[in-house]
Order: sequence, then structure tokens, then C-alpha cells
Amino acid sequence: MNKIENAIYQIDMFDKQINQKSIFNQLHPLFKLLLTFLYLILLTSINPYDIFTTIAMGIYLFIISIVGNLPIKNCKKQLKVVLLLLIIVGIANPIIDRRVITYINNIPITTGMISFITLLIKGSFALINTYFLIATTSIESICYALKMLHLPNMLIIVFMLIYRYITVFLKQVEDIWTAYSMRAPKQKGVHYTAWKSLIGSFMLRSIDRAQNVYESMELRGFSPDMFLLEKRKINVRSVSYFTIGVMLLLILRFIPIFNMIGYIFI
Repeated sequence: MNKIENAIYQIDMFDKQINQKSIFNQLHPLFKLLLTFLYLILLTSINPYDIFTTIAMGIYLFIISIVGNLPIKNCKKQLKVVLLLLIIVGIANPIIDRRVITYINNIPITTGMISFITLLIKGSFALINTYFLIATTSIESICYALKMLHLPNMLIIVFMLIYRYITVFLKQVEDIWTAYSMRAPKQKGVHYTAWKSLIGSFMLRSIDRAQNVYESMELRGFSPDMFLLEKRKINVRSVSYFTIGVMLLLILRFIPIFNMIGYIFI
């Protein structure tokens, strides 16, 4: 299985996982979306040198993973990409910020090292938190929640169609790559002289295919408000989940849990 086929397979796996019956799949999408935004806001607002509070925010993800049966290892490939980008962005921190705050086995620990590690942890936690939302909420449910937040219809439709057209996009790339590989079986990658023609062919095929898909959607009754046809009631379970989640996040963010544990055992 090549990378393109694997990407299509991952999208299909997400759709199948969303249709499974679990605690989080049955919750109202609005509360899941709000908790996701709240977590990201609280996480990014942590002081870049406060590594213990940053680590404490991982307790929330651990609880969600256990209760919802959502293994974090499923997003390890995406996590590697995010960590690589964060390393490129934050690698200058230990070089520029050299103020020593402590020593471990005669090794100086600087504030730049702390901020760099904190950046990696924040990026990883943000990705995992977003993965939990995508793995338990369909794109239609997310659009429904965005509509309840009074976002413009045009923005919601664009968001939904981009997600739905990803598979079309990948399949067109796969077809072009297969055709090119058959014409150059012993060649690794795409020769630079063929980039121009392949990109042009890809754009034309994608536009044509997207137009056909959109016309098919209209023939089946597609409308900007289609994700509002099946309204979901706000139940007690969803409200309880949201209330407990907010309280837990506020406790983890503003109460120094690790310091309190240290005072107990000292």
C-alpha cells in the first residue's frame, strides 16, 4: 500500500470509527467542539516555561483516551510530522535563551531547553485533542455545531466540501501516479521535466471530477442547510460531560497539581 492509498484508508477508517457506538460518539457535537476549543485555548495560554502545568493538561487526554477507548497510537504518524515541524520552529530556543536555572548531573538546564520541550508537548497535546474530536464526530455533526455557533453558511459549506473533496483529490493523484509509473516503471519519483504536464493534468481532472460530484450532490437534494435537517437534542449526558470536562480543564490549568503532590510527600 503506497502513501496515497494509506491516506484514503485512514479517512475511511475515521468514517467507520465515527459510526461505531461509544460514549463520545453519542454526545452532542456542540459540547465536544466547545471543549476542544477550550482545551486549545487553555493549553496555548500556559507560560512557555511552565512545563509541569503543560504536562498536567495531558491528564485530560489520558482520561478521554481510556473512557472513550481511543488509542493515541492511531495518530502516531501525524504526531511525527507535527513534532518534526515543531523541532524546526523551536530548535533556536536552546541556542538563543541560555539562562541556566538548574543543574542535573552537572548538566546545565536552561530556560531555552524548557521552552523547547514545552513547545513539543503543547503541539503533541493539541494534535491528540483534535484527533479525539475527529475520531468521534462526523463532518456533518461538526458543521451542525458550527451552525449553532452562528458561523456564516458559506464558511461552513467550504469547510465541509474541503473535507469531502480530500478523497476525490487523493484518488486523482493516485490515478495520475499509476499512469506515470506504468510509463516509467524503472524510474523512482517523478522526473522534473514532467512536473508541469502532470500538475496541469491533475488540475483539469480534479476540476472536472469535482464538478461532476457537485452536480450529483445537487441531484440528490444537497443544500447549504442539509446538516440541519436532523437536529440533535441536548441531553443530560452531554451537559454532564461538558460540565465535568470544563471543571477538570480549569483544575488542571490553574491548580498546580504536581506541586501539591510534592508537598504531600515531602
